[in-house]
Amino acid sequence: MQKNIIDNLAKIFAKLPGMGPRIGKKIVLELASNKEKFLIPLIEYLGELNEKIHNCEICGNIDEGRVCKICLDENRDKNILCVVEEVGDLWAIERSKNYYGKYHVLGGNLSAISGKTIEDLNFSSLISRVKNENFSEIIIATGATIDGQNTAHYIADFLQEFNLKITRLGYGIPIGSEIDYLDEGTISVALKTRLKF
Repeated sequence: MQKNIIDNLAKIFAKLPGMGPRIGKKIVLELASNKEKFLIPLIEYLGELNEKIHNCEICGNIDEGRVCKICLDENRDKNILCVVEEVGDLWAIERSKNYYGKYHVLGGNLSAISGKTIEDLNFSSLISRVKNENFSEIIIATGATIDGQNTAHYIADFLQEFNLKITRLGYGIPIGSEIDYLDEGTISVALKTRLKF
């Protein structure tokens, strides 16, 4: 019976991003071996996570309120909207401390492999926001993957009728990199998105 509990819980942990069966099992064994230190606080925090954390009704971010702190912040630029695939992308942009506009989380990207279509994404609320809010610029910040690029093109094509400035994140050479260590795809994108010096 105990083995089933450990295996079942290990399988759940293994499904999380960056995990696998071995790491999942290690986590469960560590929790079971250190109940006071890890398991009891984890149970408490998971309960709070379940009760208090919500998707923002406006942008799709995750926060303790029904509307996230970013959407409630009156100091943010209401004219710019940054469209991202996932909440983690929003948080990464926030960490950069270089963007002070609003966000919209799609909840994924268009993907033939996983079968995700536009109906599976937070797309209708994006269109509603574009129609009802006075954005002057939409930044499409989807990933540099094929699915991310396809999603960006779909959004850009759809938004053409709204007469907005539509921009895309620049891609290319990471800071601190040496060119001879970069892959061909990165160099190609860097050349295509080059800026005037």
